[in-house]
Amino acid sequence: MDNLMYSINGTVPVFALIILGYFLRNKGIIGDTFVKEANTYVFRIALPVMIFIDMWKADIYREFDISFVVFCFLVTLISFAIIWIGAELFIKDKTMIGAFVQGSFRSSAAILGLAFVSNMYDGDLGMAPLMIIGCVPLYNICSVIVLTFRGKHSDYSKGKAGIKKALINIVTNPIIVGIFFGCIASLIKLKLPLMITKSLDLVAQSTVPIALIAIGGGFTFASSKTKKRTAVWGTVIKLILMPTVVLPIAVLFGYSNQEMLAIIIMIAGPATATGYAMAREMDNDYVLSSYMIVLTTMFSAFTLTAWIFIMKCLGALY
Repeated sequence: MDNLMYSINGTVPVFALIILGYFLRNKGIIGDTFVKEANTYVFRIALPVMIFIDMWKADIYREFDISFVVFCFLVTLISFAIIWIGAELFIKDKTMIGAFVQGSFRSSAAILGLAFVSNMYDGDLGMAPLMIIGCVPLYNICSVIVLTFRGKHSDYSKGKAGIKKALINIVTNPIIVGIFFGCIASLIKLKLPLMITKSLDLVAQSTVPIALIAIGGGFTFASSKTKKRTAVWGTVIKLILMPTVVLPIAVLFGYSNQEMLAIIIMIAGPATATGYAMAREMDNDYVLSSYMIVLTTMFSAFTLTAWIFIMKCLGALY
């Protein structure tokens, strides 16, 4: 029951802000202009700042476990590759692939994940920061790649010149820039004046609330059955199929307790809310993205609890 309440406490606030955005849109308090500008702000300013701070504050040198980081990195990379290949084979509408892949492999590890681990272990984040080092930069890099090459007006099929342009867009993407400078700041142990640090923290803290309100403001129930069906399949992959494959492997590798909980969050957590802003700004199917965020968040309260219960029964959590 405690695990269920922890999950619900992590997911209910997310739904509350999405519902608030939907309510404000229906009442005419916000409109298309707000939703568009809010997503632009999240994608170009708030999210890069949040990623920069996450990377900067990650203590890479303290209790660094290279094998655990590599495990998280490889799981993320392989999951991304398999889901993208599968999407190319089975999704007929290729404009949905970018949003589908991002929603299916990428968890809200740095936001809901850390909160969940903190609740479980009374503020001790344990191995979660190392999991973030291993997967979050790759989450963003892979998302930028698939959204770039599978955008509605992508240059993917326009020869070498088109691919070169796409690669330039990837390198100059605000998310990638945030990761790059965050890693440098962490490695050199950058010190900034308190007033600057607090200002950056305030910008970073605005990321999730604004992203969630924008999701609600742009959410529609009038999408096609194909989008809804695709979102359901993505949710099944994210919350059930991936954990079914990865968690037994983690047990075989001997991971347990906080390491195992970090892996559960990484592989079975809900799709990140910031994925909507990325999908919309990078000309992908943001409607599908919003459906996947809503569905994975709603059902993760129960699936996360189930995975934690199963791992406890196997002795991997204690």
